Amino acid sequence: MWTRKADVQISAWPPADKPARVYSEIDFPQSFHYWRGASGQRYLHMVYSLIGCPALPKSNYILVRCCDDGSRVALAFGHTKNDAESLNLAHLRHEGAKLGANEVHIHLLADTPEARDAVEADLITAHTRKLAENAG
Repeated sequence: MWTRKADVQISAWPPADKPARVYSEIDFPQSFHYWRGASGQRYLHMVYSLIGCPALPKSNYILVRCCDDGSRVALAFGHTKNDAESLNLAHLRHEGAKLGANEVHIHLLADTPEARDAVEADLITAHTRKLAENAG
């Protein structure tokens, strides 16, 4: 595996409450995105197009609309519940299409139902809080 040293200037990082893109290159089709929960915890998600998303095991997801200017809007938070990976994918594509999502962000690091519930609740709380702040 090849590695490359990168110089990172901390001042160039986005504010802590914004999702942070951590990797994306033309020769590496997978990109990643951090989403921050209300607790302050950051959750690393793999980013897929709605159509390009693979069949998934039980995992957390965010259905996202990526706008032309590169900004992202979270449309729905949840976690897959089926043992059949193809059914999880069908659910994501169906819900994503209904909401107008064009990306699926997948978090695979919560390995128990309780952990997935906690991640989902943390992200929903943060998103709800952000919506309330923007409305007020």
